[in-house]
Amino acid sequence: MESKMTCNVSNMWSPKLPKGLDFEISHHPLTMKHVVNLIVAMERFKGSRSTSALSTEFTDANLINFMLENLVEEKMVCVCESTPQQQIIRQNEYTYSVTDSEKRSLVLVRNSMELNAVTLQGGADTTKVHLSMATYLHPASSVTGITVALGIKESPNLYLSCRKDGAEPTLHLEVVEADRLSRISSDSDMVRFLFYRQTTGVNISTLMSVAFPNWYISTAAQNNKPVEMCLESANRHRMFNIREI
Repeated sequence: MESKMTCNVSNMWSPKLPKGLDFEISHHPLTMKHVVNLIVAMERFKGSRSTSALSTEFTDANLINFMLENLVEEKMVCVCESTPQQQIIRQNEYTYSVTDSEKRSLVLVRNSMELNAVTLQGGADTTKVHLSMATYLHPASSVTGITVALGIKESPNLYLSCRKDGAEPTLHLEVVEADRLSRISSDSDMVRFLFYRQTTGVNISTLMSVAFPNWYISTAAQNNKPVEMCLESANRHRMFNIREI
């Protein structure tokens, strides 16, 4: 059984428009929502004090302006734009011989994929590795020093990285295509391949992680031990003699 809803707007509500303005309903509102919208619109008309509506010469243009003043609601749309991330761009690349402050060379231990600091005897110099050091333009850097990526010259596409797998940042050797390091976004995880080379004397530099400031590449006091990351306060060697070949 269907029920039919009827609604007489004139019985529910009687508009009082400004003098000189009449309002005519051309058809019956289909829903209560239409009725409510109609009542709201008429209430806005009733509240108007427009001098145009009170004039005896009320034109179509006056009516349009009157309706715009009373019916059109302003909507503000806020467009949010994210700030583009800074790009760290590779510039040049050079090859360097590197020893620590104890004159120990860096030797690649392939079975553990580590670098060890080793005192080499005569004739064993061929086992040492050299670093391919790529320099970068780093616009957002607030650190004094040159931003660099450190590759192993004797093993193309093998680079040093600093990442945090556990409680502290650790040094790793990772295989990565050189093209992927040509442009690095400052908020990407590729920042792990970047270090700040901070020169403290003639050919003497420290190598601090860009991803983890105040963590440095370092060597142990003992011979033939892995190269690792450390804080400045650690009892390790952070100074390296870096000479261009």
